[in-house]
Amino acid sequence: MADVQTGGDSGGGRHQKKRAKKGSTHIDMTPMVDLAFLLLTFFILTTTMYKPSTLQLTFPVPNPDKEKPPRVANAITLLLTKNDAIFYYRGGLEPTTQLERTDFKQLTTVLTVNNKTAIERIQGFQKDLIAKKITEAAFDSLKNVVQREETSHFAIIKPDKDAKFRNMIDMVDEMDIHGIGKYAVQDSLKPEEQVLLDIAKQTL
Repeated sequence: MADVQTGGDSGGGRHQKKRAKKGSTHIDMTPMVDLAFLLLTFFILTTTMYKPSTLQLTFPVPNPDKEKPPRVANAITLLLTKNDAIFYYRGGLEPTTQLERTDFKQLTTVLTVNNKTAIERIQGFQKDLIAKKITEAAFDSLKNVVQREETSHFAIIKPDKDAKFRNMIDMVDEMDIHGIGKYAVQDSLKPEEQVLLDIAKQTL
């Protein structure tokens, strides 16, 4: 068998080893591209596009013959203003309404004068609770029933721009102390209330 001669080697012998040629690595990306397009097509066809949803509201038709709702019995409106002053009026706002002035020291008298019956009943429940005649859960239930009766006090608290936030917190605490379970806090005054309050504030 003849040996393979390698040219260009002047000092080489007849028994030299051949060097292995390194083959170039080639990856065919065509199947992967096809798969990517197939997945993209699949997700596009199966994905549900987001549609904005709306909630339709149906309002009742106003009835001109409908009677006006009855006024809340035993209501008091408390207007908080500067210098820890409190102006109030009872019942609804009438053209002849006049504001009366009080403060947190005299507020107890104002809140209890027309709410004595409810306060006395709640105090009776407290005595039964202390004597362990009723449970605490029963006391809370009976207290809520008394506070929400039509004859019980209903307070509306309205601070103006000059009132302090601390006054609002103190007023809410007074509601709980004096057994007034029906009260509302409003951040705006009626125009008529604002006029009366501006006149009353001139005396501060």
